[in-house]
Amino acid sequence: MAKVSVVGGGLAGCEAAWQAANRGVAVDLYEMRPAVMTPAHHSGDLAELVCSNSLRAEGLGNAVGLLKEEMRRQGSLIISAADATRVPAGSALAVDRRQFSAMVTQRIREHPLIEVKPVEVRDWRSLIGAGPVVVAAGPLCSPALAASLQAVVGGEYLYFFDAAAPVVDGGSIDMARAWRGSRYRAGEGEYINCPLTEEEYRRFWQELVTAEVVKLKDFEDSRVFTGCMPVEVMAGRGIDTLRFGPLKPVGLPLPGSNRLAHAVVQLRQDNAAATLYNMVGFQTNLTWPEQRRVFRLIPGLERAEFVRYGVMHRNTYINSPRLLNRFGQLRQCPQLLFAGQITGVEGYVESAASGLMAGINAARLARGLAGLVWPAATAHGSLQRYLTRAGEDNFQPMHINFGLLPEAGGGRKARREAVAGRALAELTAFLATELNDAPEVKGSA
Repeated sequence: MAKVSVVGGGLAGCEAAWQAANRGVAVDLYEMRPAVMTPAHHSGDLAELVCSNSLRAEGLGNAVGLLKEEMRRQGSLIISAADATRVPAGSALAVDRRQFSAMVTQRIREHPLIEVKPVEVRDWRSLIGAGPVVVAAGPLCSPALAASLQAVVGGEYLYFFDAAAPVVDGGSIDMARAWRGSRYRAGEGEYINCPLTEEEYRRFWQELVTAEVVKLKDFEDSRVFTGCMPVEVMAGRGIDTLRFGPLKPVGLPLPGSNRLAHAVVQLRQDNAAATLYNMVGFQTNLTWPEQRRVFRLIPGLERAEFVRYGVMHRNTYINSPRLLNRFGQLRQCPQLLFAGQITGVEGYVESAASGLMAGINAARLARGLAGLVWPAATAHGSLQRYLTRAGEDNFQPMHINFGLLPEAGGGRKARREAVAGRALAELTAFLATELNDAPEVKGSA
């Protein structure tokens, strides 16, 4: 039987390798770090989280919550590790990022059918003779690998920018000015809230929109992907834009009253020890000195110690609807599949979900079986359909959302419950009839 080669040890690549190996197919997982680093990574661990530590909302009333539940039911490595390393985050699934990456790394390395190869793949075509290849190199794939892909897909590369938020030492936050509490009192107060008066907000806004930003590299352009917009770009769209976005005070009354601040900055717990907090919605391209100066204008952060500053880097993705068939294979080379943000999904969970589908289909190709198309009424199916059937002329990265799934009747809450219930029912039937056609080899728990 042919083996599967997976290029990239991020969330999508690890999930793809896990799913393929759990179907009895040998997998070579190539990860170039730590020998060759990217502008966004800090370690050589697999599945390193380079931006937020949150996998976003839980619950079936949210599309990403539905996607995570579907992944759980399909034996997802990434969601299993996230559940095991979660930290308090109200109604969201957030993780201790170091524990999370360590657990994924351990499980991958202990799987009897996965061999991790610390090698930079400079040309995917060197792997194709051994069997199917899954390119999950992420949006920061190496220039050599990008060139080898460019040679096949031509001019179909697009570029956007991704920005990471700063992380603050929790002990440096002035809790005499800030307070703990989750929006609408959900959870047990896992967020730290920094309120601003109108005067404080106006001063902060003015300094933010006039602060110095990092100059773009020669290989970058000025387009900004709105799904991960830098806070200074958002602020530049109007003085109240942040107050209706990440700094909205709604649902966060000041302690001991029903009054709202003019604006509220939230910090979310970033590790299990509750010593690190990331600034929610503060992805940024400000220079590091400017981040320190401007963000210390926020009440409670006057003496904040930044353990990691925000960064902004180029992301790369392909025009998937033009290039891929409905199974996620490159039309002109069906042995090549793609997974992760390079396909045009946006978000940790979506990246891992695309890896899940690519890994399963790569394993099926290696076993001489046809690829699978997930039911359109499932969250996985809706993502797969978007990537392979969206408009080619203006294809943009996309988070999972209920707008991608078939509609159901009733009010908003009842409609979402119906969509989620239908999705899980169809997934259950799909798994029973489509995925259980051969014995599976389970990896370590």
